[in-house]
Amino acid sequence: MAVTLTEAAAQHVSGMLAKRGSGLGLRIGTRKSGCTGYAYDVDYADQLGPSDQVFESHGVKVVVDEASLERVDGMEIDFVRTSLLNQGFEFRNPKVKDTCGCGESFQV
Repeated sequence: MAVTLTEAAAQHVSGMLAKRGSGLGLRIGTRKSGCTGYAYDVDYADQLGPSDQVFESHGVKVVVDEASLERVDGMEIDFVRTSLLNQGFEFRNPKVKDTCGCGESFQV
């Protein structure tokens, strides 16, 4: 079981944490949403909960709650910049079976 960051994503998260001045790492979760079932929740991880799993990639921690882990296990997170105004996280999740047309939600 693991959720990993590419080197580009790890560098981006490290920079965000440094600017913020605090935080354990990146928190990834899922929530019911959209037309196909689930959406990703991305936030700072400031503390660990009792059911959190912690993974580390390129020196950056990724925190995932146990309930979300079954939907994101094996996922790789990249940070992609296609232009100055178009950049963000890209989720490569092998558990995804379908996505909605607008790309906001996914089904496992």
